[in-house]
Amino acid sequence: MLDAKKVQVTEERQSKKAPMSDADARKLLHSVTEVVLARGKAIRRLSSKEATLDDLRGPTGAFRAPMVRRGRKLLVGFSEEELKKLISGDR
Repeated sequence: MLDAKKVQVTEERQSKKAPMSDADARKLLHSVTEVVLARGKAIRRLSSKEATLDDLRGPTGAFRAPMVRRGRKLLVGFSEEELKKLISGDR
């Protein structure tokens, strides 16, 4: 989808090869104002101040993937609809 929309990816990290640390996740949370959590069909929107590291974790305790940041918004988990909104800049 990103290729089709010609979205430029500035940083990519393989979660298996280079897992995110708590410090990395905190830094990411501080760099955004809104966090969108996608778990299945459920979508939850939080301010970055409301979001905790546990919100970013999956059932195994590792940070969920994918995490996509655009500007001041972070999408955690996969939702095709939310990813389309993020790419297009819609709220």
